[in-house]
Amino acid sequence: MGLTLKGNNLTLKNVEKVLYEFCFVEACDESMKAVKKSRAEVERIVSEEEVVYGITTGFGKFSDVFIAGKDVEELQLNLIHSHACGIGEPFPEVVSRAMLLLRANALIKGFSGVRPIVIETLLDLLNAKIHPVIPQQGSLGASGDLAPLSHLVLGLLGEGKVFYRGEIVDAKDALAMEGISPITLTAKEGLALINGTQAMTAMGIVSFIEAEKLAYQSELIAAMTIEGLQGIIDAFTDEIHQARGYVEQIQVAERIREYLKTSKLITIQGEIRVQDAYSLRCIPQVHGAVWQALNYVKEKLEIEMNAATDNPLIFTKQGKIVSGGNFHGQPIAFAMDFLGIAMAELANISERRIERLVNPQLNDLPPFLSPQPGLQSGAMIMQYAAASLVSENKTLAHPASVDSIPSSANQEDHVSMGTIGSRHAYQIVTNVRNVLAIEAICAMQAVEYRGVSKMSDITRSMYEKGRKHVPSIIKDRIFSTDIHTMSEWLKSEKELLSSHKDNMKQVLGEESK
Repeated sequence: MGLTLKGNNLTLKNVEKVLYEFCFVEACDESMKAVKKSRAEVERIVSEEEVVYGITTGFGKFSDVFIAGKDVEELQLNLIHSHACGIGEPFPEVVSRAMLLLRANALIKGFSGVRPIVIETLLDLLNAKIHPVIPQQGSLGASGDLAPLSHLVLGLLGEGKVFYRGEIVDAKDALAMEGISPITLTAKEGLALINGTQAMTAMGIVSFIEAEKLAYQSELIAAMTIEGLQGIIDAFTDEIHQARGYVEQIQVAERIREYLKTSKLITIQGEIRVQDAYSLRCIPQVHGAVWQALNYVKEKLEIEMNAATDNPLIFTKQGKIVSGGNFHGQPIAFAMDFLGIAMAELANISERRIERLVNPQLNDLPPFLSPQPGLQSGAMIMQYAAASLVSENKTLAHPASVDSIPSSANQEDHVSMGTIGSRHAYQIVTNVRNVLAIEAICAMQAVEYRGVSKMSDITRSMYEKGRKHVPSIIKDRIFSTDIHTMSEWLKSEKELLSSHKDNMKQVLGEESK
């Protein structure tokens, strides 16, 4: 089933289908009428030589320089070439794909003055899986993601490099293979294509999708850890969480109870100990707070992916063309910093659970879960690796949004740094997945010592699937391979939660999605 783009109908759910299931995307005919009206206004301005920013003037500090009608095409091409100065490794291909979708959605709102062919070409590239190679560094996150989006536009022009059929090739060759004609930019179109927050938002969407999945997985992994440590189930009693009142905390506790309801490895308070350490006892409070952050981030992303972020904006009904600052990335900058901080905390508490699984002073399991303590080190250095990632996250989680630096001769004197925040959030999410992979490996080993047959139905299902990827530790081996394998499984798996979907829809919150 395809998606008809209207400018206001993107959700994280349908964006995910476009990104990962490659569903076909087309432009809404009704929305294209508004696009044509705003384009007619641009052409009137050029023909009458009216002074309007970005159409008949230069850009930034050059906004007071008039550009004659005969030079407007050269102005737009010069803009893209001069602004395509991205640096460093490219964004993941899926982020480039998201940028194509988001840019088309912003333009189809009919406030930007581009020709329909521009939107159609963006969608042609998207549907042909031609994704421009876009360097990650070089955006200040205001005036739009100028450098990254300029590299995106190069693909429409048949310039630069693109991802195509698993390779990086010249854009002109990929377009030719798919029968797509490169476009020539006319008045305002270059500016309309690069004035926006689509790089930070695209990176944010991919980070969020992966983060949300990890947040659910972290609860299943934590539940298995509780079994490995014979944790006390009383801390997850509904009345405790109702007494505080946070919905997300209540839901996490409910899911943990559901995951462990048939377990014979959990205990009650006073049976072995009176209270567990915070990393077990406070799972609902900490993971619930992470969900609060994720819900905030989701709300901001779904607004921004349907936003008009161009400058100036053309309001044909009111007969206005107004310069403003919708390209400023502050809302997404805050959201990305919040996402990074929240996910870093998910890794923090996971690493503390790893320590409780491997430290012989904190449990009655074999030291470091070793099959032969002393002769074999077992999971000793896996905990080191997790600690390293957690510490790295603390550095990456420093808010990017608290920084700003003037640009364009101080005309653009406050910027968001939101693209840096989104990139750091993605790095944190990747680190979190590796920490959770380590916890999963250690938890699987711990429950083996306790007795797999005593596990709950749900956690045992996860254990059995996990063992298909990472075998039991019966001898020291190169554990880097195991961590990578487990992490890749967590990233790609689709069955971990869905295997119990029928009887857990309400518990997992599916009905509210």
